[in-house]
Amino acid sequence: MDKDLLETAEALDDAEDVLDEKDGLDTDEELEEFDPFADLSDDELDALVESQGGVGAELGLVAGDTPEGFRSGFVALVGRPNAGKSTLLNACMGTKVAITSPVAQTTRRRMRAVVDRDEFQLVFVDTPGIHKPKDGLGSELNRSALAELSDVDVVAFLIDASVPIGRGDAWVAERVAASSAVKVLVLTKADKVDQTKMIKQIEEARKLVDFDDVIVVSSTEGFNVEPFIQLVADYLPQGPRWYPKGMDTDTDDATLVAEFVREKVLLRTREEVPHSVGVVCDSFESTSKLVRVHATVYVEREGQKGILIGRKGEMIKHIGTDARHDLERLFGRKVYLELAVRVKQGWRDDVNEIRRMGYAFEE
Repeated sequence: MDKDLLETAEALDDAEDVLDEKDGLDTDEELEEFDPFADLSDDELDALVESQGGVGAELGLVAGDTPEGFRSGFVALVGRPNAGKSTLLNACMGTKVAITSPVAQTTRRRMRAVVDRDEFQLVFVDTPGIHKPKDGLGSELNRSALAELSDVDVVAFLIDASVPIGRGDAWVAERVAASSAVKVLVLTKADKVDQTKMIKQIEEARKLVDFDDVIVVSSTEGFNVEPFIQLVADYLPQGPRWYPKGMDTDTDDATLVAEFVREKVLLRTREEVPHSVGVVCDSFESTSKLVRVHATVYVEREGQKGILIGRKGEMIKHIGTDARHDLERLFGRKVYLELAVRVKQGWRDDVNEIRRMGYAFEE
């Protein structure tokens, strides 16, 4: 059954007056026993959802104002950590919506970003890098990434062209191969390798998965970004706009704040600190002229807290300034950002803490 129907069938309670008028029902008890869809086949139900008038419109079951032949669907960006998933996502969006850094496992939250065109709506799903987990957090990130393989129309498997294909890529490839979605091989960082090496990478990758298509891109140089969008869009099925026009991402403002702060921590610190850092946005207040935010940066040891605060508070001040500049560009107005640093020992192996910070797998 169409997803729109599943979501909007719950609106029947709000449509009581419509049903009463059409079927002569007088009581709530009678309404609960009446199923207006009982005699309809799945094809008829889908047609009802897609209809732009009649009973479908009265019941709120309209799929959306989409032209005939319109394509829509979901594309998962998967690969090992540092394969360039978030960088490619930002290039496709034409603006920064996902954080990036040289640190593995930068992406911890699944993000959906929407490319909306007259002919199609493409929903990118940026996932955490798939890797061999070393703690509870790593296991949750893997679960989140792997879950997307069974719930999308296209899987874009990103492989860093500048790094030899190894056991980690092969492990991810096994999961990609098992997916029923269309499979596209995306060789990233094309600006870092010559043609001979690129051809060899493609040959090695094709041994791992029977890909439906292949494309080479350089997100930082803008090479083949638009052709990549068009390529995956061509594989999308016909369908409605899942997200309204003008909606770039499904990530809320508080989550964006937490992610941008964490990105600056990753860029400013080294060694053991980045992987031990979690960020929570405690409060978010917005007016037409100012965004006022308080966020807490969590680490696992006192020594890490000292590194983050820095001598006379210089490190946390730099992190806050860096994050504030990005957030002001994002929100289009002044941002007052206040940061605190706290120790939460062993939080990466505490499911409740992982969930509280928003990094847990969502069913």
